[in-house]
Amino acid sequence: MAKTALTQLQDQIEAIRKEAYAAGYAAAMQAIREFAGRPAVGTRAAAPARTPARTRARAPAAAPAKPAARTRRRAAAKPAAAGRRPQRGTNARLIAEVLKAMPSGTARPAEIRSALQREKGIQMAFTSIRHALGQLATRHEVEAIADGKSWRYLGSSSAA
Repeated sequence: MAKTALTQLQDQIEAIRKEAYAAGYAAAMQAIREFAGRPAVGTRAAAPARTPARTRARAPAAAPAKPAARTRRRAAAKPAAAGRRPQRGTNARLIAEVLKAMPSGTARPAEIRSALQREKGIQMAFTSIRHALGQLATRHEVEAIADGKSWRYLGSSSAA
């Protein structure tokens, strides 16, 4: 008799545990669906375009009011984003200026980086410096010195 009562109690506990798990899982999946249906903050693309079609079909009825809010956020974010990004070719121009200003006209990427920080207040990654040096070398404005670590400014090929 005691064993039967214990078995029934264990069965009831197991049933309650399974129900709680199922309820928690359903709530978690609902939260994920709601989160996936919201627009991404700080991005230009609308979130529903990235979600699967089956998720979009279950979107709440209040969804038509959201696009107006998204366009307002997007319109407000565009001018700030456009002002932060430097114009194309800026890195190469800045590096050419730094190399011109060097006493010998030669410098290593680390020296170029520290000069950019010191003189112009610009922080630039070494990979960006190396890429810009490659662009300048293609235009024959700089050349790598024999040691392979330093670069020499030759002059602007567009100067006429």
